Amino acid sequence: MGINGIMMQYFEWDLPADQTLWNNLKADATKLKNAGVTAVWLPPAYKGANGATDVGYSVYDLYDLGEFNQKGSVATKYGTKEEYLSAIKALHAKKINVYADIVLNHKIGADEVETVSAEEFNANSRNQMIGDTKKIGAWTKFTFPGRKGKYSEFTWNWNHFDGIDWDQDRATKSIFRFKDKEWDKSVDKELDNYDYLMGADVDFDNQEVREEFMRWGKWYTETACLDGFRLDAVKHINKYFYKDWLRYIKGDTEKEIFAVGEYWHWDINRLLDYINCNEGEVNLFDVPLHFNFHNCSKAHGNYDLRTILDGTLIKTNPMKAVTFVDNHDSQPGQSLESWVEDWFKPMAYAIILLRQEGYPCVFYGDYKGIPPKKVKSKKKELDKLMKLRRDKAYGPQHDYFDDPNCIGWTREGDEEHKDSGLAVVISDGTGGTKHMYIGKQFAGCHFADAMGNAKYNIKIDEEGFGDFYVNRSQVAVWVRKENK
Repeated sequence: MGINGIMMQYFEWDLPADQTLWNNLKADATKLKNAGVTAVWLPPAYKGANGATDVGYSVYDLYDLGEFNQKGSVATKYGTKEEYLSAIKALHAKKINVYADIVLNHKIGADEVETVSAEEFNANSRNQMIGDTKKIGAWTKFTFPGRKGKYSEFTWNWNHFDGIDWDQDRATKSIFRFKDKEWDKSVDKELDNYDYLMGADVDFDNQEVREEFMRWGKWYTETACLDGFRLDAVKHINKYFYKDWLRYIKGDTEKEIFAVGEYWHWDINRLLDYINCNEGEVNLFDVPLHFNFHNCSKAHGNYDLRTILDGTLIKTNPMKAVTFVDNHDSQPGQSLESWVEDWFKPMAYAIILLRQEGYPCVFYGDYKGIPPKKVKSKKKELDKLMKLRRDKAYGPQHDYFDDPNCIGWTREGDEEHKDSGLAVVISDGTGGTKHMYIGKQFAGCHFADAMGNAKYNIKIDEEGFGDFYVNRSQVAVWVRKENK
């Protein structure tokens, strides 16, 4: 069985553009291992349109991992290719898996403008055409002159895209679909059709594009020795594409490849449909759970904690759920800002780290802080919770979601993990006590709060029950107290 897995998202949006992340990650490898991290999700490692300042989502050249002088620099925001590969090697030496963030939906920063016949569409109703077909100046020709055909001689032109949001000839921003092209039907239905997101929108029906993505996926997986992928913006991409792509990568490289997609929507049914269409090849981030955390934190006690898992992936399809509290998109200042307030953070992390369902992801911005946004590090609390997940959170689980302001659960522990087992109590109000079963094997044992919030120890009765308590707006995690 081994130890419980923990993924860490090792970046946040406001990191300084000082090209040091890969070197910092390499230096951090041992600390991450000791903290219980088993996999790291890294930011997009290839050259973006804004060169050394690009967070990575404005994709320019997928083959430039900080190797070529393009967009004003050799390095990306995070460092050079050599530093990237060296960091991955250091992580693998500590048996930490590496997941690469990939963005295939769009390209930005074209090398040349092309004249293309296009039709303008209503930004709020993407199936509604407005105006007549006209010629526009489209930034759609990607020749990568700095790379000079190394690794791939494939260059992009307007035929490889469905549309764009800028007419260079008229200096006009709008949504333009190229003549004789169609928006993908199998995408999210928000705005009637959410195929178009930004930049030059990739045409996934184009066979040349599909073949190039297959070649690149194999090259990237082998070049960087990747263990998996975080798939950006999947709700804007043909929902059957990644099933074929991942099966090709797995078949060709003969590697076990993990994949988690970002489908940003509160509606669990949309996520379940996507998982079904991909026949289980893609896991998804539990965005509905994140929104439950956000709403609870904003309610300051006026939230029914019994419903905290309702409508979530962790409850509906836990084997495909990657749970998280916040990320680079939800952090302060971002377009999808939905930050979970600080007071509730330890409770939210207890839910994703100490329950048996889901694969938890810890956010760099919570672990290390976000100085530009005055977000302080929660490393102290997170280190405790991560260690508890690694050492104690095993065995059968018993839920006590029976009070609107105070919930709890226990894990009985198992034989494989010595001294495992724990009890968790969470309150968003005045606190309380939960009479919970943790196992007859603990009869007569004393338990203490590993978080240090509850002052007095408790004793488990002969039937394996304990009266576990928690203080106001806190989390208590009860573990067997060492006999001295």
